[in-house]
Amino acid sequence: MKLKRFLLRYYPPGIILEYEKNGALKTKSIDMLDLSPETDTEELISQIRTSEPLITESRINQVKLLILRLQEKLSQQDNRRFYLFKMLRAHLLPLTNVAFNKSGSRFITGSYDRTCKVWDTSSGEELHSLDGHRNVVYALSFNNPYGDKIATGSFDKTCKLWSAETGKCFHTFRGHTAEIVCLAFNPQSTLVATGSMDTTAKLWDVMSGEEVATLTGHLAEIISLSFNTVGDQLVTGSFDHTVSLWDVSSGSRVHTLVGHSGEISSVQFNWDCSLIITGSMDKRCKVWEAVSGKCLATLADQKDEVLDVCFDYTGQFIATASADGTAWVYSAASYQSIARLEGHQGEISKICFNSQGSRILTASVDQTARLWDVQSGVCLQVLEGHTDEIFTSIFNYEGDTIITASKDNTCRIWR
Repeated sequence: MKLKRFLLRYYPPGIILEYEKNGALKTKSIDMLDLSPETDTEELISQIRTSEPLITESRINQVKLLILRLQEKLSQQDNRRFYLFKMLRAHLLPLTNVAFNKSGSRFITGSYDRTCKVWDTSSGEELHSLDGHRNVVYALSFNNPYGDKIATGSFDKTCKLWSAETGKCFHTFRGHTAEIVCLAFNPQSTLVATGSMDTTAKLWDVMSGEEVATLTGHLAEIISLSFNTVGDQLVTGSFDHTVSLWDVSSGSRVHTLVGHSGEISSVQFNWDCSLIITGSMDKRCKVWEAVSGKCLATLADQKDEVLDVCFDYTGQFIATASADGTAWVYSAASYQSIARLEGHQGEISKICFNSQGSRILTASVDQTARLWDVQSGVCLQVLEGHTDEIFTSIFNYEGDTIITASKDNTCRIWR
């Protein structure tokens, strides 16, 4: 094995090693999920040297400089206020979803008007309209970190794969017998997973457009799915009150996570693939161990249905959003609550962290999105102006731009 070069990853903190093995170029990552500005760099380098044979004596100084750069980035204060930059009358009918590419230079919107549109973030200009679906475009995603492809899932029972550069349709994935409501690319961008109201999930080959596997076993609609960061496992959440963990290479079910007493609303892996969180209409969020399928904790502070759950990038925090109008932040290590986020006047449909893990963004039916401090739970800013409920709000990777999308047929860019 021969080390070719280092790549720096700011969120979550890490160094990617590009190396050559048997003539092939490969990558592996050194994750530093616990890195802070106070971390002893000498001690960390010593640990890295022990565990990573590619880091030889001659590379120590390079690694030290990279760690210092990561620490410098982590120590930057985040006191940003967001201002309305552009309001886009994006679609003729209400929007369904929005997503950024990795760099944040572009974002996509889906709509009941059967289209997906590609937008330039810095100008607010429409770059492409992806036309071809015969019903609502509900689920959508870029193949991040590459960002050269877009997948759209529709109520017309198909998923389409598009070029992000030209807007051309590469493939139409046909096989589901009911609406597609969730989808995801695997991290390698070789597969797309789709979840449907027909109770199945399917895996599709990005290059050939062929179906690779059908994941059967749920007894009701699959409403949420998520690959782990390695891409070897997929988790699906269903209205049958259960969550399934699947082995991607074989398409077989590894575990069925049983314990919720209501429909599952949201599922997600943490960064190091060790934990899964699930939100449910039973007012609970549960934390599961991926290896054993065992339930480790039940987070039961919400007074109404849990509509969304998420980890921060490093996997240190868990956030839950509820129909009771509140959100909660928990420690992923101790499962203790850190903060209660109060202020919305209606249910919170979406919640997410910024990449730095210092801010939380919530979207609500009260026509506002709110920005919160993770540690204190203080509301730092209310993003107002929409004239109907906001069903989703997202940060870009750098955390310096927000998109909010509403039933008022508009989306707004805040920066």
